[in-house]
Amino acid sequence: MASSPRVLVYGGKGALGSTIVNFFKSKNWWVASIDLFPNEDAHANIVLNISESWIEQEKQVTSSVEDTLKGEKLDAVLCVAGGWAGGNAAHKDFVKNADLMWKQSVWSSAIAAEISAKHLKDGGLLTLPGAQPAVAGTPGMIGYGMAKAAVHQLTKSLGSEGGGLPENSCVAAILPVTLDTPMNRKWMKNADFSTWTPLEFVADLFFKWATNEDRPKSGSLMQLITKDGQTELVKA
Repeated sequence: MASSPRVLVYGGKGALGSTIVNFFKSKNWWVASIDLFPNEDAHANIVLNISESWIEQEKQVTSSVEDTLKGEKLDAVLCVAGGWAGGNAAHKDFVKNADLMWKQSVWSSAIAAEISAKHLKDGGLLTLPGAQPAVAGTPGMIGYGMAKAAVHQLTKSLGSEGGGLPENSCVAAILPVTLDTPMNRKWMKNADFSTWTPLEFVADLFFKWATNEDRPKSGSLMQLITKDGQTELVKA
């Protein structure tokens, strides 16, 4: 009997990550989660230590992934770790917020790329968390924009020849405007929710890409543009 396909969700306890864990699990995939807290629905968990440096975190994660996989390869690595903080250069917490954004988006994306280089099957999928606003300047949230722009750059580099990923694998970043999460609804009660991208749309999209359906060219930055409750993909 063939073993189940395997996916690693980096940020698997957040709103989007949890939706993805449950979606892939419902399709009979083996699912592992990496996050600050365990996701009880995942088959395996790697719990991060928030006080570690980037290099320490990389060592801990790569060693834990090695132990967890026991030589098995992954069909997909889906990095959806991240967060949001605002502020321009005059903001009192400008550098503090920028540092947090870097840790949440860039550290996780780089480690996810390293895991993919080592453990992804040939023809596997890596997704990274970009952001549509970071295609241009983001004066009200400079740290966030800087970190997401770095993720965009990483995606393009990994998708280029010599990027280090396995043969025929695909890397793509999703660039949402706003995801429809409980936290976003809490903080933006009066927003137009019909322009927010549903989490289930992203989970379904990743499943299609993971099963080689409508996959974008490797290195693509895919904007998620939602209008009147309908989401379309627009290449950046």
